Amino acid sequence: MMTAPAQDATPETAGALFIVSAPSGAGKTTLVRMLMEQDPSIRHSVSFTTRQPRPAEVDGRDYHFIDIATFLAMRERGDFLEWAEVHGNFYGTSKRWLLDEMQAGRDALLEIDWQGAQQVRALIPHAVSIFILPPSLEELERRLRSRGQDSEEVIQRRVAAALGEMRHVDEFDFVIINNDLQEALRDLAAAVRASRLVFQRQRLRHPEVFRFLSSH
Repeated sequence: MMTAPAQDATPETAGALFIVSAPSGAGKTTLVRMLMEQDPSIRHSVSFTTRQPRPAEVDGRDYHFIDIATFLAMRERGDFLEWAEVHGNFYGTSKRWLLDEMQAGRDALLEIDWQGAQQVRALIPHAVSIFILPPSLEELERRLRSRGQDSEEVIQRRVAAALGEMRHVDEFDFVIINNDLQEALRDLAAAVRASRLVFQRQRLRHPEVFRFLSSH
């Protein structure tokens, strides 16, 4: 795996940034989709990738699927907030889109791995990071098998990689154990709601209230 950060940070904005990470098979994509159906005010950042689409994935909805030459040209222009090479494929987050959304006061959500989360937290310290864990390695392996998409060799490689990813769980603000999907969704929504209520976020979202307080 290889990663590289972007070059600059961003000031705190009225729009919140949520980072959601998880090993493959933990249910991250399903939970994020359900959260955004429940709370459409959150804008989902669609990453760029050089990997091939999986069955049912749609270009522009799940990822922006591009070739390696295009990705490298974008990287050289500084178009990515963060980028990573994972299992031979490149992934990157659009810097301009994300900053435009947050500066406009809209909440944004990134689905990225722990490496990307490290980079984004270094650049945007007020980002809220959430890690989704499976209840066990055995259950993670069962979920990967149930997809029916990967060979036994690929499944074992994903399980081994997942264990390494999960060792970074203590770097995140919130941890959700996805044993029951509906309960995990409630936990994810609760983390988002609680993060919106911290003092600095409320001060930026409702400046008129704090001006009133400071004038008396």
